[in-house]
Amino acid sequence: MPFKSKAQRRKFAELLVKGEITPETYEEWNRETGSKELPERVGKPKRKTSARAALRGTNELAKRAASRAPARKRSPGRKTARSLKN
Repeated sequence: MPFKSKAQRRKFAELLVKGEITPETYEEWNRETGSKELPERVGKPKRKTSARAALRGTNELAKRAASRAPARKRSPGRKTARSLKN
């Protein structure tokens, strides 16, 4: 598996010096990475905004809510021992 960043490569070199990984493992990762330029650090991927978040602050959200059918009333449901205590 290739290295994703310079920081990861440094960490693996540190583990190699400490003896926590084998030289073969380090060389395999280094070989797979090749000579490509790596970023210093790799951050978390950005989250995509949801459709609702994209509509927030616009009139579209109000239009969509107005076009929906009104909410139905919930039926009282079954009587339970817990509800009879109160």
